[in-house]
Amino acid sequence: MGRTHAQIDDKLAAWISAQPVFFVATAPLAGDGHVNVSPKGLAGTFAVLGPRQVAYLDLTGSGVETIAHLQENGRVTLMWCAFTGAPRIVRVQGRGRAVLPDDDGFDALLLRFPGTEHLRVGLRSIIVVDADRVGDSCGYAVPRMELVGDRDQLVTWADRKGRDGIAEYWAEKNVTSVDGLPGIA
Repeated sequence: MGRTHAQIDDKLAAWISAQPVFFVATAPLAGDGHVNVSPKGLAGTFAVLGPRQVAYLDLTGSGVETIAHLQENGRVTLMWCAFTGAPRIVRVQGRGRAVLPDDDGFDALLLRFPGTEHLRVGLRSIIVVDADRVGDSCGYAVPRMELVGDRDQLVTWADRKGRDGIAEYWAEKNVTSVDGLPGIA
């Protein structure tokens, strides 16, 4: 049922990129810390950078768990499920890092996400994942669903706040994780 892939080949990259939603899982090192799972979506916010590297645009959210966990230990898993077509689940497990707008390489990475200029106000970072394991499994129990479309609330909310309002929001909500780990300074 399941298999491990040596890399993300063109066929797998096309399948991953065609999925409208994926999930990001991270956890702190502390045994009593909270495991975090976040759904991600919006067209154009995910890119396969190479055979063992992927990235996604990290838009402002109510928490900063992914960034905090990656800064602490780097462990991350991304997961896609087929909600249409043949059943399938793909996981990319590895080490991740958050590339912030002031970091070297941010602008070059941003070029890998054409057509996403409308998302820039709320863009917090670009999460880059270097895969040490790529695997798939059956997905037989995942339901079939139809995509209606992307939601526009996050983009509209960020645009209304503007860059200054987003910076204030980060200072209020994104400085530490729920477990007190450092997030965005």
